[in-house]
Amino acid sequence: MVTPSLKDTALLNREELARRWTLAAEPCPDDVQAPRALLLAKELLWPLTVLKRKLGPSLDIAASDDPKTVMLLPGFGAHPIRMRWMARQLERAGHTTKKWGLGYNFGATKDRFDKVEKRLVRLYRRKGEPIVLIGWSLGGVMARELAKAHPDKVLKVVTLGSPFSGSPRANNGWRAYQAIAGHRVDEPEIDTVVTEKPPVETVALWSPRDGIVHPRSACGRPGERDRAMALRCSHMGFVLTHEAVEAVLREL
Repeated sequence: MVTPSLKDTALLNREELARRWTLAAEPCPDDVQAPRALLLAKELLWPLTVLKRKLGPSLDIAASDDPKTVMLLPGFGAHPIRMRWMARQLERAGHTTKKWGLGYNFGATKDRFDKVEKRLVRLYRRKGEPIVLIGWSLGGVMARELAKAHPDKVLKVVTLGSPFSGSPRANNGWRAYQAIAGHRVDEPEIDTVVTEKPPVETVALWSPRDGIVHPRSACGRPGERDRAMALRCSHMGFVLTHEAVEAVLREL
């Protein structure tokens, strides 16, 4: 077995970086719309959302009559810690929350999907009941694919601002995605039709104030999800606001 030299490794790294830069620099089709720049700028104000929540009244949560096991899937570039506040509120209602077990979500690669798929199967076998999948942004797209692959192990899918409908470039994150994940958003590494509805109950939460994903992409069309519900939060607010948590609790 020949071990690559440091020079060869450096060359391969430069070539890979150049390839990913080219992916990020691809033009966007003229007929594809992303959220306006002003909405994107407002996403940077998410710390104020947290501060407002902390200074305001706490969320009044009633105990659930039918507690569920829930797996939370973070959005692109996000760590599960970003969904920890939401997880705590669901646990206050009596639900059991589980992380997806992969740390940061750096793209829906085949390897990452295979690992979260195994995580779902283990949770199902351990709990002995179907799992509710709640996915934020890219995490929701992956949740839908998990439900397609294992409909017997998934009770329900709730997506939070997830770009599963229309053009996969109708958002302000596709360039970063292609640079980091290393593949085109419209050429996933797993064989799938992203817009196809999973064979389980599927609910899409979306917002006209979303600065990352275009509302139409997150809302979806009839037939691509069972129901859609509009919120009034930013993209970051899907995991930070009382409104979003209340909507998720209603779905549980």
